[in-house]
Amino acid sequence: MGEGVRAPAQLPLELPLAPRFGREDFLAAPSNAAALAMVERWPDWPAPILTLIGPAGSGKSHLLAIFAERARALRADASELPALPALVDAAPGAIALDDVDRALDETALFHLLNFAVEHRVFLLMSARRRATAADVTLPDLLSRLRRAPVVEIGAPDDELMRAVLEKLFRDRQLLVEPPALAYAALRLERSFDAARAFVAALDREALAQRRPVTRALAAQVLEAFAGAGDAAEE
Repeated sequence: MGEGVRAPAQLPLELPLAPRFGREDFLAAPSNAAALAMVERWPDWPAPILTLIGPAGSGKSHLLAIFAERARALRADASELPALPALVDAAPGAIALDDVDRALDETALFHLLNFAVEHRVFLLMSARRRATAADVTLPDLLSRLRRAPVVEIGAPDDELMRAVLEKLFRDRQLLVEPPALAYAALRLERSFDAARAFVAALDREALAQRRPVTRALAAQVLEAFAGAGDAAEE
């Protein structure tokens, strides 16, 4: 290739990497220690129905998956709740319900909670925050939700963010220089979702530029993330 002619950027092939939700994949830290301990002590719970509260990307779905595996629980999503006849037919001994604060059908959610109480079914729910009267229209549903003991998950600290980034880089078989890892761990938004999005973007950029993952490249991708966030707020 002649002097001064640059090699074309390599087009990255985006291969979907499904998150792994096994117990061995969960990164324990002070911010999630109480929630993890509660999941692992099942069925020795203070009440049959519990709620995991934590910010987006804090590991709630992963803990629900661990509980579902341990308890052989029926998995349910708040946006598509099972009808009461389906619950009766399935006769689950436990239910794992993600994003309960995003439930669209309050009546269906109320029936599910009543089913759990009446049939003594263990129920683990996740939510970003505690239910309030501003969020829930049905007073009886609000009462049911408020009765459930709450276990809170904090945002990941610097140490956990570094561990999460290391794991995500390993999953993608990316070799990352230590200064790049330290730089990103200190500056990235404190959520697992942000970490996954950042690592995917960094992987794409390193492949497109045919560069190793250096501190300079990490700073470049983080700056792009900050610019995208500012544009979204305008």
